[in-house]
This record gives sequence, structure tokens and C-alpha cells, in this order.
Amino acid sequence: MQISRILIGIDDSKFADNAAAYGFSLAQKFNAHVGLVHIVEPIVSPINTNDSITGLPFGDTGINEVEMLAVQENIGENLVERTIKKYAGDLEVTHFSEYGATADGILHCSKEFKADLIVVGTHSRSGFDRLLMGSVAESVVRHAEVPVLVVPFQ
Repeated sequence: MQISRILIGIDDSKFADNAAAYGFSLAQKFNAHVGLVHIVEPIVSPINTNDSITGLPFGDTGINEVEMLAVQENIGENLVERTIKKYAGDLEVTHFSEYGATADGILHCSKEFKADLIVVGTHSRSGFDRLLMGSVAESVVRHAEVPVLVVPFQ
């Protein structure tokens, strides 16, 4: 088994940070090129901006969707930079930023990066919570064309 390209999915959570530490540790052992991916998910805003109790309009936040997307992208770039600084050492790192559904973005980047392994963290949801929230890790495992390492939070 040759692992020369490891794709690590990150967000700004302790679960993803744990997975990043594990993924970078594997990359060090295999001297692998790391792909680091952060997905910016679209923000869903209500069409009706009236308060459902009073019927009065919510106050204008002054931030439109384009500005919010720019803020999210900036946060993602900072997250990627912090993760590289914290874990990469002398490893070669390519980073990806995608916009859309998290699992789809990770899968798309794994193909583009030609990953041999995908590393993702898990929130360890189960039962009703998982049914409502879905599971990025589960979707990646089900649809990936390469092995996926799901790192539980310890």
C-alpha cells in the first residue's frame, strides 16, 4: 500500500482539529503530500424577514449575502493557515476552499487532488441527532473512491 497523497477535511471544530493532527501525523510517517480542504457552506436566510411573533421586520444587519460569503471565506483561509502552521512542519501542503455541501466538496477535492486517503473527523452523533443533522463523515465514507479514515474525538 502506497500512501503519497492524504486529503484532510477541516472546519473550525475540535473534532476536525483532532483529525488534522492525526492526518498530519500519518503524512509525516509516509512523507505524504497533504491536501487540506475547508468547505464554505451556503448560509440559509429567511425570505420573510418579519418576526413571526410581532409581525415587525427584523432590524437590518447591514451585511448582505456577498459580504457574508467573503467573511466566511476569510475565516476559512485563516483556519487553513493556522492548521498548516500548527501541524505541517516541512510537509508539502496544497489547500482547497470549496463552496457548497461539505461531503460533496471533500469528495470533489479528493478527486482533484488524486488522494490516496481521506481523513475526516467525526462528531460521534448517533440516533435521532444523526437522523436530523446527517453525517458528513458517513456520506464521505459511502461515496469515496479511496479509503477514508474517520477519526473519532478522544
